[in-house]
Amino acid sequence: MKFLVIGGTGRIGSKVVERLRTAGHDIVVAAPSTGVDVLTGEGLDAAMEGVDVVVDLANSPSFEDAAVLSFFVTAGHNILTAAARAGVRHHVALSVVGTDKLAASGYFRGKIAQERLIRDSGLPYTIIHSTQFFEFLPGIIQSAGNGAPLRLPAADVQPIAAEDVAEAVARIAQQPPRNGVVEIAGPQRAAMADLARQYLQRSGDPRQVVADAEALYFGAPLQIDTLVPVGQAWLGQVGFDAWLQQSGLLQRQPA
Repeated sequence: MKFLVIGGTGRIGSKVVERLRTAGHDIVVAAPSTGVDVLTGEGLDAAMEGVDVVVDLANSPSFEDAAVLSFFVTAGHNILTAAARAGVRHHVALSVVGTDKLAASGYFRGKIAQERLIRDSGLPYTIIHSTQFFEFLPGIIQSAGNGAPLRLPAADVQPIAAEDVAEAVARIAQQPPRNGVVEIAGPQRAAMADLARQYLQRSGDPRQVVADAEALYFGAPLQIDTLVPVGQAWLGQVGFDAWLQQSGLLQRQPA
């Protein structure tokens, strides 16, 4: 089959491209560096020519509320319109577990709008809801600010490694459309504060972390299970310890 991978030069996209090529498919990589601009629509029609499956991994460069919403609405409209013109048979998009419960966050309002556009497009689709990536853990910790101690939400997480995300996206993209949501997650569920505490300890960071039921997650309140799968989910293989080893973090620690 012929695949168009939007965001195909990014963290997940480059890994998805590699897996699809290894499987023998014809791949078009769409990114500003390859002449495709999802916000203006430049290059989209040419990139879509003869494509069977679109894999949309584009993400907003800004997390500012209005900018995020504008990005996902504009890009989503342009991508879906071009895909319909080209007769694409499957539209695959990567989103986030719990998105529908996080409307208090500007970023997730953007994702909610993107998902609505996909559902209303008339194209066969699959939306992949992923839990947070392990690679985002430093950013989650940073979002707690500079208080002493750091206060993170009293919620559970089930983070997944980028390698496992790419494996799941590539696999699902080669399957028939679900016309619904598929959830993917890491192999282990843990309290967000506990995982952050372990990360800081293992990286030699002396800051303390506490779980605070009032703490917000990028502007949104969380329930204990907001960020974890609520039903059947595909589980990755890479756990926290294995990810730390692969990331090189542990090797950087003093003896």
